[in-house]
Amino acid sequence: MNKNISTILKAVSKPGRYSGGEYGQIIKDKTKVKARFAFCFPDTYEIGMSNLGMRILYGVLNEESDVWCERVYNPWSDMQEQMKKYGIPLTACESGDPISDFDMIGFTLQYEMSYTNVLNMLDLAGLPLKSSERAEDSPIIIGGGPCAYNPEPVADFFDLFNIGEGEEMLPELCRLYIKMKDEGRYTKADYLHEAARTIEGIYVPSLYEVSYNEDGTIKEYKPKYDDIPKTVRKRIMTDMDSSYFPKKVVMPYIETVHDRVMLEVFRGCIRGCRFCQAGIIYRPVREKSPEVLNEQAKCLFEATGYDEISLTSLSISDYTELEALTDMLLKWTDDNMVSLSLPSLRVDSFTKELMDKIASVRSSSLTFAPEAGTQRLRDVINKNVTEADLLRAVNVAFEAGKNKVKLYFMEGLPTETHEDLEGISRLASSVVDAYYKCPTRNKARQPQVTISVSCFIPKPFTPFQWVAQDTIETLEEKQRYLGSKITDRKVVYTHHDARVSRIEAVLARGDRRLSAALEEACREGFKFDAWDECFDYDRWISVFEKTGIDPAFYANRELSVDEVLPWDIIDCGVTKEFLIREYKNAKNEKTTPSCREKCSGCGANKLGGERSCCPKAVK
Repeated sequence: MNKNISTILKAVSKPGRYSGGEYGQIIKDKTKVKARFAFCFPDTYEIGMSNLGMRILYGVLNEESDVWCERVYNPWSDMQEQMKKYGIPLTACESGDPISDFDMIGFTLQYEMSYTNVLNMLDLAGLPLKSSERAEDSPIIIGGGPCAYNPEPVADFFDLFNIGEGEEMLPELCRLYIKMKDEGRYTKADYLHEAARTIEGIYVPSLYEVSYNEDGTIKEYKPKYDDIPKTVRKRIMTDMDSSYFPKKVVMPYIETVHDRVMLEVFRGCIRGCRFCQAGIIYRPVREKSPEVLNEQAKCLFEATGYDEISLTSLSISDYTELEALTDMLLKWTDDNMVSLSLPSLRVDSFTKELMDKIASVRSSSLTFAPEAGTQRLRDVINKNVTEADLLRAVNVAFEAGKNKVKLYFMEGLPTETHEDLEGISRLASSVVDAYYKCPTRNKARQPQVTISVSCFIPKPFTPFQWVAQDTIETLEEKQRYLGSKITDRKVVYTHHDARVSRIEAVLARGDRRLSAALEEACREGFKFDAWDECFDYDRWISVFEKTGIDPAFYANRELSVDEVLPWDIIDCGVTKEFLIREYKNAKNEKTTPSCREKCSGCGANKLGGERSCCPKAVK
């Protein structure tokens, strides 16, 4: 190193991102460690340090006495310039060692627009991007997280993928690695084959051949060996009460996105929103008991001193014992000046009782997600909420002194018309009117309704996975049309960049041929594409042109239900027959009840444990 690291840190923004040494980090004796694991979050420190999944897996791997898991985040652009200038490779937070010296490097793939950051980090580490070009003694590169359910666009860069939940899978991978090393029979090829053969949920792309039809669609996936699975089934934790949850977490030196205790209440979702990938891939619902949650919350509060506890799940108001849990928490949180945060509330289950329990939260606003402006379109997407539900919920908030409401919608949904878009404006105005009709409102404040509108993206393992995304021109025309219909100054209209959504759709539904485009993007210096200031749509289109990729083939083409999909190699536990049935129900504007009302036969409850979403298991 040609320059003292402390001097370099003075030249970059937020040096606390790189200093290490945080309270709660885990340091181990290298002489007693047999497998070193670099856990990479392909975005900035502030975002990665807020990720609950990373906190859990960091802790569970370090429970193994001979495994040392360390954290790695993508340095911001100014730090990357300093690293390249002075020949500093990408290093781990705890030891400061180059991650190229580790045995395993794991990436959590939370969103498609982070793919360029993955390659950027491999490049900063001095590692070849393609798995086929890395040396025998180079680290095993592992991918996991929600985007791993379609691993194909990045298949060329990873040695293996964890499909599903990693609390048991990752330690099993490390134990197999150590065992084969100790027995003197380790080679990278043998290890990958053995992992694919013996550990459920492991997908090794190099062990499968992909062939294509003349029209560019996939012909088949073919395993190269008879002893590896034809499809890779996801892993889940069946008993959430006994699954690992950290007793302490690493405390950041700088402000992060979520500076609070994050308490995972349950996994999965009983709802069936047809656009939502998370609602499918995390099935079935598996709850923790309120007693366990209360103890975990106390433990983390005592270890961190945070003054806020966020109850996290896909839909917190669907937790069957929410009242019992909040009552337990309030017995000690009030005395300790700790507030409760209940994100992901549904309008049809928001009550005054819940409002009273979260009244101590400092924000004067609440957020709901109607998703569509008309009942017809909400039926198409199976949102199963009404305008009356929304107005009842906002009235509860207004009566409690709130004056700000944020509403999430999507544009470009299947069968959407201009009337549906206009319905968004009408719904926002109805909320403003409801404020003035509320007799107990805070008369000293004006109402403010913010509507945030994202673009629909067809995602794998959803009933809408076959739907064509609207073209850029159509999405932008719809954004302008909706903007023209919003005339009330008390309604604030924001929308996502349609160009980002198009690239995301290409990556979400892509196959292995996209690896060439991503490799070219890395060569051209792409990084932080999820950040507005770094995203360049024209450069993306240029990369696609250079590598022979037609983005419309992936984003704007309606797929046939008989077509072999890039993600058909993965078994997420929900059957394709169910997804096709829901796709047809959407076309017929027919709703499907929640799992708690009636089992729809999606297939996921065969994976669950005693507290799964199966109706007979619900109290």
